[in-house]
Amino acid sequence: MKLKPINDRVVIKPAPAEEKTKSGIIIPDTAKEKPQRGEVIAVGPGKEGNLMTVQVGDVVLYGKYSGQELTHDGVDYLIMREDDILVILN
Repeated sequence: MKLKPINDRVVIKPAPAEEKTKSGIIIPDTAKEKPQRGEVIAVGPGKEGNLMTVQVGDVVLYGKYSGQELTHDGVDYLIMREDDILVILN
């Protein structure tokens, strides 16, 4: 990966949006919700001596409207501050 975030920024690859409900109903593109879960792809060094909590490979939940969308080499990513991450899923 050639993206290297600075300060307390994190690069996340969002999980794909749900294609159908648990009961089997197919969700049209216009009704799909923005995913709030993703995998950490790159982590910056931290800011002002504060070490980063998340690590590459962590699966995280973040706020619905968090981050800046970016497409790099045909893949969608989000760049956000570590503070926008709500929880690490293990």
